[in-house]
Amino acid sequence: MNNIIHLLPDHIANQIAAGEVIQRPASAVKELLENAVDAGATTIKLLVNDAGKALIQVIDNGKGMSADDAKMAFERHATSKISQIEDLFRIKTMGFRGEALASIAAVAQVELKTRRAEDELGSLVEVAHSKIIQQEACVAPVGTSISMKNLFFNIPARRNFLKSNAAEMRHIMDEFIRVAMAYPEIFFSLNSNGQEVYHLEAGTRKQRIVQILGNSYNAKLVNVLEETDYMTISGFVGKPETARKTRGDQYFFVNNRFIKSAYLNHAVNAAFEGMIAKDSFPSYVLYIALDPTQVDINVHPTKQEIKFEDEKIIYAFVQAAVKHALAQFSIAPSLDFSLNADIQGLDAVSKPFTAHQQEAAVSSSLYKTFSQKHQAHFIEPTPKSELKSWKDFFKPSADSSGTIAGLSDANTLEEQYTGGRLLQIPQVQHYLQVQQSYIIATTATGFLLVHQQLAHERILYEQYSQAVHNKQAPTQKSLFPIPLELAESDKVLLQELLPDLHLIGYQIEEDEQHQYVIQGTPADVSTGNEKHAIDMLIEQFKHFNSDVNFSKKEKLIRCMAKQQATKTGTQLELKEMAALVTALFECNTPNISPTGNPTYIEYKGNYLEQLFKR
Repeated sequence: MNNIIHLLPDHIANQIAAGEVIQRPASAVKELLENAVDAGATTIKLLVNDAGKALIQVIDNGKGMSADDAKMAFERHATSKISQIEDLFRIKTMGFRGEALASIAAVAQVELKTRRAEDELGSLVEVAHSKIIQQEACVAPVGTSISMKNLFFNIPARRNFLKSNAAEMRHIMDEFIRVAMAYPEIFFSLNSNGQEVYHLEAGTRKQRIVQILGNSYNAKLVNVLEETDYMTISGFVGKPETARKTRGDQYFFVNNRFIKSAYLNHAVNAAFEGMIAKDSFPSYVLYIALDPTQVDINVHPTKQEIKFEDEKIIYAFVQAAVKHALAQFSIAPSLDFSLNADIQGLDAVSKPFTAHQQEAAVSSSLYKTFSQKHQAHFIEPTPKSELKSWKDFFKPSADSSGTIAGLSDANTLEEQYTGGRLLQIPQVQHYLQVQQSYIIATTATGFLLVHQQLAHERILYEQYSQAVHNKQAPTQKSLFPIPLELAESDKVLLQELLPDLHLIGYQIEEDEQHQYVIQGTPADVSTGNEKHAIDMLIEQFKHFNSDVNFSKKEKLIRCMAKQQATKTGTQLELKEMAALVTALFECNTPNISPTGNPTYIEYKGNYLEQLFKR
């Protein structure tokens, strides 16, 4: 009988493990940077070539390794952090899994140079295909230098799934920023293809935040600090004016480890309630410190999703800490619970509560609602409050079939359109704006209810789509060049988008200091709004959310249309309403927005008569 179950060879097992740990170049960057931090380094340098596909090198001045440790580090499950199972729940360092270097060695060619301060010579180890191909003594500075070349060279299928260099570089920069933000006392630098992208001198947390997020944050950060025996929360939140329409600069660290938590993010949003628009997101960099036994960091291979022992306490603490910080800086109103001396002189306080008054109070219905069971929601009926026919309000009308979304019988959207074109364009006679969001356009047989923002999104979407795919849109030259202040990761993204932005009508150039300036914009970008438009476009593109995997060009077009569309709440003149409705019905698909929502609803005479039972 032939057995069908067998053990995997080590190199295959390592490659499978690498699939969990090393998903892209940024994954290796994260592991190597965390190891350098754990080594006690005060200087950490990251060098990448070809967005990490050709080279990822991390150089640190940490404590280094002995020759035996250098060799052992590439074995699976090799770690200096765990000796018994209980240690898993007391982890305070970053890298501890014991899979990182073994996983990297399974999918790349690795060279390690390391030396301890007490050793005269260092050690050189070269690994490929999970096997050590060379180990010898060498001259090396104190610390460790580890280089991984040709990522996924032995797994072509995995290499083919990598994104463009610009996209992979953005992921690398994200991981670099997260580690650098957690350890401001360490010097970090990042070089890409021989060019220095980040040079972060050691300093305070605020200095590191400003170094990374930009000087514009320097005067817009509010200090957060709350300490208890259970946990401590510190860091900064941005003032309400830094809030963005997309999730921008939001960082949570638990015991100096970057985490993603929608739950805690909701706590911060709740603290900002009433201070920013409902569709905006606050900026924050918050550090939570608590006993490692109160948090499980092993629920996900990347260790970015964690589980708290008591999530409700953490939530309440975060919300209260942010609220308190905003109140201290006179950004949010705070309640003053100190008792005013004048209150003591009021009748209700100074006069005695007599037996007669006490008896009257106890017999009152209000007292019963507090003292008896099942009385909290009881309301005594009064003749004035009685509604004899209240049930009639909830009866369905005699003819409730009506029409879906206000369309007349057998007049659905599908039947109105053939090949995306309107069969019969309604002749609009008059226009009226309602709630600065909707346009009522009367026709010979009824009226149209047009959603002004969704309609404008459809118009712009088709204009930009035609410009990108068929011809270049006209450019409105700027009188003076407008400089753009962008984070380094945003510069990488902008460089990737420049060709398509040029087709849409933007003229953006890079100067000698590697800064970008706007020389021209599309005709529909208002003067004075050029810089904000680019900032918002980059934010929307980074956080583009869709169930469909659109191309880069398609995502850009959709972001531009959404950003430049006339927003709800905007007052329109009569001629502006007429121009918008006319342009809508000149579109190839006027009935739906780019996101699939209806741009207008048509109400015809027979449907209106049905509403009034005629």
